[in-house]
Order: sequence, then structure tokens, then C-alpha cells
Amino acid sequence: MKMGALDVPKVVHGRQGWRLLTCMWLHAGVVHLLINMLCLLFIGVPLGQEFGFLRVGLVYLVSGVGGGLLSALFLRSSVSVGASGALFGLVGSMLSELITNWSLYANKAAALASLVAVIAVNLALGLLPRVDNFAHIGGLVSGFLLGLVLLIQPQFGWLEQPFGAKSKSKYKAYQIILLLLALVLLAAG
Repeated sequence: MKMGALDVPKVVHGRQGWRLLTCMWLHAGVVHLLINMLCLLFIGVPLGQEFGFLRVGLVYLVSGVGGGLLSALFLRSSVSVGASGALFGLVGSMLSELITNWSLYANKAAALASLVAVIAVNLALGLLPRVDNFAHIGGLVSGFLLGLVLLIQPQFGWLEQPFGAKSKSKYKAYQIILLLLALVLLAAG
């Protein structure tokens, strides 16, 4: 019956755009649900603790819709369910946060290598039959761009200035440039 799944003909011709949102809450079995829950536990909870529930929740939802949109563009005849696009959005936001706050990390190369390895392995698993890699890619790109906008970690040196002193911006120039570039790309997307 495909209740709530991403079924492109129903989205386009049946005007059921809500399926872009509901498909990320449905799963193709208990194993699929458990894998997504574990990923959310290991990725979403730490991000939520660091940046707050609202920002991370917004990244999750918008990335899930972004993954659904890319999937709908390229997989017009298949039905898709799962939170993988939204989860990849969280991974993409972690990558953008790492790049944006590069100076805060002690072991930069290890952090980048492990995150790129996680992305590569999961994209390789997306080549398996019945796995929607377009949702993964759409979520990853959406999450990366949203991370540049929503997960900019302020530099805290400005807090230590005495009252009345001229304060420096809490963001570095490259963070502002990345934020503006991401806003333009998100608006274009």
C-alpha cells in the first residue's frame, strides 16, 4: 500500500509532497530500523549535545527532505523509505563543522580521515541492491551546507574582553565566507 513512502508518481502527479517528509520515518524492517537508530545514537546525540536539539533537528529534517528530493529526481520508478538521507545529513554537518572549526581539533588528520572513511564505506554500501544511494548523497550535501550555516562554533576569545572594550567578531573571516557560500547554494538548491 506504500503508506507514506517516497513514491515519485504520487508526489509529482498526486500532489503528495508530504511523502518527502514521511518517508524518513518509515523503515523496511526491524534490522533497518535498528541500524538507523544506532547511527542516530552515535551521531545525532553527540551533535545534539554540542549544538543543541533545535539546530541538529533542523539539519536532520531538511537533510532528509534533501535526500528525498535527489532520490525523486533520479529514482522515479522505485519506492524509498528510511532515515538514511537524514543521517547522512548529520554526517555531512559533522564534516562541515570539522572544516569550519579546524583550529579547535587536536588531531585534525585523524578526525578528517575517520569521517571520510565513514562516508566512503557508507556510500559503498549504498551500491548494494535496494539501497537508495541518491538519498544518501542528497542528505550528505544538504547536511554539509546546513552545517556551514547552522553549526558554526563561535570562537570564545571575545568573551574575555572587559566591559566596554571594542569586541572582535566571534566568527573568523573564513567562517563567514563559508556561511555565505552555503546560504547561496542552499537557496539555489
